[in-house]
Amino acid sequence: MAEEKSKKPDQVVFDEKTQKYTAALTPYATNLGAPAIIPDDITSWKNSNISKVNHQFKSQFDDIKLQYEVMMKKFEQNNLIYSAKFSFEPVLGEIYYLYRKQSGEVWLSLISPHECNWDYVGTFRLNSGKIWEEVLD
Repeated sequence: MAEEKSKKPDQVVFDEKTQKYTAALTPYATNLGAPAIIPDDITSWKNSNISKVNHQFKSQFDDIKLQYEVMMKKFEQNNLIYSAKFSFEPVLGEIYYLYRKQSGEVWLSLISPHECNWDYVGTFRLNSGKIWEEVLD
């Protein structure tokens, strides 16, 4: 019973450990007449930022997807050229022309499309990394 008598009412801010009244130290109002603490509605802030973050992720995804598509196109071109028929060792930096026969077989040539009537596929140059790069006219 002695413990119940020493207990302070709920509206009194008293720290049992330090045995001090701490109402003045709290960052919020502690008496019954104080205005109610109502948290700010941050729903619109969250929704706005979620939209911005999602847009940023989509933009990054689109960039990565585009890089992947470019890399795959280069891979397919290199695969096609390296599997093509040619009987010479290509020189770095020189221009070569890729043609296709009616049978589907491809070959690499030094002869440009305006010098022949073959089925032209593309113009390519071998770079120092041994990767074929398409040369656009």
